[in-house]
Amino acid sequence: MSVYQPAEDSYLMSRILKEQIPNLVKKDSNLKFLEVGAGSGIHLQTALNSGIKNENIFSSDIDKKAVSHCSALGFSCIHSDLFEDIYGKYDIIIFNPPYLPEDSREPKNSRKDTTAGKKGNEIIIRFLIQAKSHLNENGKIFLITSSLSENVGFENLNYSVKEIGCEKLFFERLCIWELVII
Repeated sequence: MSVYQPAEDSYLMSRILKEQIPNLVKKDSNLKFLEVGAGSGIHLQTALNSGIKNENIFSSDIDKKAVSHCSALGFSCIHSDLFEDIYGKYDIIIFNPPYLPEDSREPKNSRKDTTAGKKGNEIIIRFLIQAKSHLNENGKIFLITSSLSENVGFENLNYSVKEIGCEKLFFERLCIWELVII
């Protein structure tokens, strides 16, 4: 079993980060960046290439192989289920979560990377509830969702939300959201 490899969702997130991070770094060159679910490390590399200092880039993954992989790439990465072992506050938190509803046809070994519960939004809701205590004032969350999962209900979780990029695939619509705490 290998680490989650970049696909359409990862490339969409990377493109949006390349657009957003340079402007944020211009305002604060010491931004603290956290990726929950680092996987292959593609977004850690994007953050570094976009101007965030390596010593300010942190990450976690529930998959120990992904933690080893990202650490071998030179990034700070720990094993954690969402924010379970994360301490401190960050200016940018990103998450490319599992976001699909349960599907009995999907192989069990790939579900951990793709399935987020019966409705497809359960892991995202858990993440957003926990993220509040780790986001600096004026901090931003960048999060991806799929049209195949049930609506997250950002407003019910006290987030202001703005859609900043979408991509239509033949079977779903992926969107990146910028969230700030209300």
